[in-house]
Amino acid sequence: MRGITVKLAAELCGGVLTNNEGSDTELGKIAIDSREIKPGDLFAAFKGERVDGHDFIDTAFKNGAACCLASRIPEGEKRPLIIVDDVEKAMELITAGYRKTLNIPIIGITGSVGKTSAKEMIASVLSERFNVLKTDGNLNNTLGVPMTVSRITREHEAAVIEMGISDFGEMSRLSNICRPDIGVFTIIGKAHLEFLHDRKGVFKAKTEMLDYIAENGTVIVNGDDDLLAEIDCPQRLIRFGLGENCEVRAENISTASDGSTVCSIEFENRSVEVRIPAFGEHMIYAALEGAALGFVLGLSDEEIAEGIAGYETVGRRAALVNTGKITLIDDSYNANPDSVMCGIDSLAKLSGRKVCILGDMLELGDKEKQMHYDCGAYAVKKGVELVITSGELSYHTAQGAGKAGVHFETREQLIAALPELIKEGDCILVKASRRSKFEEVSEALKKL
Repeated sequence: MRGITVKLAAELCGGVLTNNEGSDTELGKIAIDSREIKPGDLFAAFKGERVDGHDFIDTAFKNGAACCLASRIPEGEKRPLIIVDDVEKAMELITAGYRKTLNIPIIGITGSVGKTSAKEMIASVLSERFNVLKTDGNLNNTLGVPMTVSRITREHEAAVIEMGISDFGEMSRLSNICRPDIGVFTIIGKAHLEFLHDRKGVFKAKTEMLDYIAENGTVIVNGDDDLLAEIDCPQRLIRFGLGENCEVRAENISTASDGSTVCSIEFENRSVEVRIPAFGEHMIYAALEGAALGFVLGLSDEEIAEGIAGYETVGRRAALVNTGKITLIDDSYNANPDSVMCGIDSLAKLSGRKVCILGDMLELGDKEKQMHYDCGAYAVKKGVELVITSGELSYHTAQGAGKAGVHFETREQLIAALPELIKEGDCILVKASRRSKFEEVSEALKKL
């Protein structure tokens, strides 16, 4: 963290420095895992549900930590610590102070669906011209965002930061750290309804970001989303999507034989022909988000097209796999009703018998059973012939699918039945919340 010394870090978070040795040392990144500490880093001794970071302070120092952020002093510890009441809050204050010293464009990304795809696509496009830092993995919460900001170095020319929330007030905390120059909103969907209640609640929580973007900043929203299309903000507003109300728009959309999508992206008097090397309608929106950032930050048409073509699918997010026997859409990373229905829409475009293998969707609040039922009914409406489910909540998905629904009590029972249920030439969507561990289902399908 350029310019942030041990002494200044203590001042920023209101902590007490126990030892002035090395207090003028400039800090590197912040980490909560002592194994990730490099010489000069700040170790944050965060106490989680299962592990207490204070037990690893000695390891952090042995790995080269310049200082440790802690809420207590371990017995016999004489090396420099910054003692605070709340380690997590202290991380926020230090990185918020560091953000004020940065003069590179910071892009904040939020939404109920597609944040990671947007992050990867935007970073891919901007990397055609800039040295870009992006959120690593899913470090998008109140611990991950401060760590991400702390990783911005002198070499970086732009930062793309994913911002995930599950309750009111969290976006304000993240935005106060990031202070985005450009805010990107993917979609307002049915996610985290246990805390946010309904889509209007999701919209209210996500758009807390607007209060932290300067009036000369830019807000980029999905113009096909009914709530985002009507957003009112003082910043420059750019809508992306398929509708005529969108300034950045996809036209002439077609699917190539390899599953990639080809289209033209229109903006003002510009038209960019692009190939999106990933499957699914949602990837068109990711490409539009990447292109919008390219337009705003002055990239050429060629740079935008090359950046989109260079996109790489992350983990198990709508990865299209042809096993020789089946076509698999492996989207087992996470799920909510909007992303499941989007996946079904993409599946419907493939030729062959359509099969959905769906697990539980979590944190949906008191209407969770109805939402699962609706996904099953939606699958049948879109031409899916077989809906296979496992999980307490996904029982209702199978019920919604009627005669097309087949439910198993356990994931193991479902996997054991696959050889009998799956036919050669099937097109199969696998989707569930992470805790359902449906990646095991995807791996079993690949082995058929």
